[in-house]
Amino acid sequence: MWLLWAALLGLLVGALARLLTPGRTPRGIIVTIAIGIVGSVAATGIGRALDYYSDNQSAGFFASLIGAIAFILILQALGGRRTG
Repeated sequence: MWLLWAALLGLLVGALARLLTPGRTPRGIIVTIAIGIVGSVAATGIGRALDYYSDNQSAGFFASLIGAIAFILILQALGGRRTG
């Protein structure tokens, strides 16, 4: 059940990040879910490294959104803008 919840939240975060990010972004529902999940994992890892979160906490919605936007910008900088 947690996997379904993670996919739905990843879809929401990824879709919102794609809407807020200028330029061409990768398309497709699977890629959108992956962008949201990667953003959340990155935000959690950075938050734990900076002692914002304890070991049993994960990033919130807005931190996940910022992480997803950062991931999209990294994809675009590495040449991901060819897709779309």
